[in-house]
Amino acid sequence: MAWTTALGHDLDEVWARLLDGASGLAETPSPYALRNTGAAAVTTVPFSAPPAVRQRTMAEEALRRALLDAGLAADASAIQPILGTSYGAHLDDPATSSLSAWALEIADRAGFARHPLVVTTACSAGADTLLMGLELIRGGAAEICVCGGADVLTDAKRLGHSLLGTMSPTGLRAFDASHDGTLLGEGSGFMVVESVRSATARGARVHGLLAGAGSSNDGTGSVAPDASGRSLELAVGRALRSGGVSHDDIAVINAHGSGTPTNDELEARVYSRIFGGVEAPPVMFATKGALGHTLGATGALEAIAVVQALRTGQVPPVRGLTDVPPSLSLPVPVGRPAPVAGDYGLSVTLGFGGFNTCLLFERART
Repeated sequence: MAWTTALGHDLDEVWARLLDGASGLAETPSPYALRNTGAAAVTTVPFSAPPAVRQRTMAEEALRRALLDAGLAADASAIQPILGTSYGAHLDDPATSSLSAWALEIADRAGFARHPLVVTTACSAGADTLLMGLELIRGGAAEICVCGGADVLTDAKRLGHSLLGTMSPTGLRAFDASHDGTLLGEGSGFMVVESVRSATARGARVHGLLAGAGSSNDGTGSVAPDASGRSLELAVGRALRSGGVSHDDIAVINAHGSGTPTNDELEARVYSRIFGGVEAPPVMFATKGALGHTLGATGALEAIAVVQALRTGQVPPVRGLTDVPPSLSLPVPVGRPAPVAGDYGLSVTLGFGGFNTCLLFERART
């Protein structure tokens, strides 16, 4: 697995910075008047380059490192690439971009033997590539998939969230009592997912196990989630059943944690309802205060964060969180890392259009 983020790209160095409470959010110029000019930009790619070029660069670089980490060559005929994004560069340059052209181009440049599958389910796209890879492998349609998402900061996205009112005028404080919106980021993340049979046969190093997945759709509107939380609860329940585990088995949850009152309060109620009654409720964390809301990449980045949490036995503090509201009954790290004691973790992603995706990971035993 590999990621490219506003905090860097080395897997363990970025994780160490997250544990230290660092944030990649910084003043980022915009030609438009915005509610907030803060954003989490990837500084290793020139910000002056066209958005489509920046997205392809971030995606190619992380994809190459993920394959290297897995000990695979892109031209291996067994590998099925599954790539996701939200709008990518399309809103800013629709004449020369599309929601699939970027993926076709980087897959071709990387030399994949198989045609890529492209997922564009808004902010859940990165997570949905992993869900799709799991189903293809379980169904026998693939042995190895490289799954993940990439998305790029653009003027149109920042202006859109500013006008929509989802952009915070102050700062991203997920689950804090004073939360008032999100701030955007960019990046890419990819995981190589393969059957246990394939990994064992080639002696692959295993970071963790993708044990299950579940999804649902609110069916209520283009941007507002189902306020009852029933749809989100359905996605979580499906992921647990998919992996054959119970609520009591979950040790950690990486929440969507966008910082908007609507989403944060929905998640707080649902997770408290599902896990609040277990003897040892899972610790919950969120990374958007450090990496920004990376839209179509967020599900992949946060999946990597859950695997890292299970590997290292700790989660980073929620950046910007100081006042945990009473509606959230789960333990949340404030100001310092928190321990993770258990084998299973969830990564939950919520996307515009009502997309809810929950991924279930298991700690590697080796």
